[in-house]
Amino acid sequence: MDRRLEQFERLLNIMDELREKCPWDRKQTLESLRHLTIEETYELGDAILDNDLEEIKKELGDILLHIVFYAKIGAEQKAFDIGDVAEGICEKLISRHPHIYSDVVVANEEEVKQNWEKLKLKEGKTSVLEGVPRSLPALVKATRIQDKARGVGFDWDNQEQVWAKVQEELGELKAEIDSNADKAEIESEFGDVLFSMINYARFIDIDPEMALERTNKKFIKRFQYLESESKKDGKEMSEMTLEEMDEYWNAAKKL
Repeated sequence: MDRRLEQFERLLNIMDELREKCPWDRKQTLESLRHLTIEETYELGDAILDNDLEEIKKELGDILLHIVFYAKIGAEQKAFDIGDVAEGICEKLISRHPHIYSDVVVANEEEVKQNWEKLKLKEGKTSVLEGVPRSLPALVKATRIQDKARGVGFDWDNQEQVWAKVQEELGELKAEIDSNADKAEIESEFGDVLFSMINYARFIDIDPEMALERTNKKFIKRFQYLESESKKDGKEMSEMTLEEMDEYWNAAKKL
């Protein structure tokens, strides 16, 4: 037997045993596992950003365990089992890739994406945006919304047009602020600026979520350097001037 199949079968057997004998595992439900699955997904995301291949392997194992766990609960409820899950995704992949499994011809990656969205509509969805999870963080959700709209041809022609839109939205935001508009109006314009920036990120092939998270990590690293080094020098941050803090900050940037 293929080693991969042997290890997967071992995992299924362990899951059966844990569900039968472990008080914690026996108590879990689809709902109780949900927040843990989300947490594991974010941990995988951190490992990917750090390019830590060993950690990526571990986090993938945690997520695989959750998939097997959900399937086990589904089997107990006589709703579905892991075989049904695998069969479902296999059939979906085959039907969504007619350029591989049928006679459809595509010229590039963009045509593959367009066909994917068109096929989903044929499967009964009334909107290409139905596939965007409601609970996604807003930044990720905006990216997925724009990707899906692009899949059916609703998009700008070039990045210059998108950059002009960014500048237009920035001007509208500034105008609302200068006119002392109410908070709801300013918030609306600020949202438009963010949405247009995410749109521009697509056109220059930047993942805005990843870009922002890398900036977060960079800020944390520099700020913690400021904290630790100023403490070594016997200083309290709350008593330091901004100019003093800048000296440590600039040193952190050089590092």
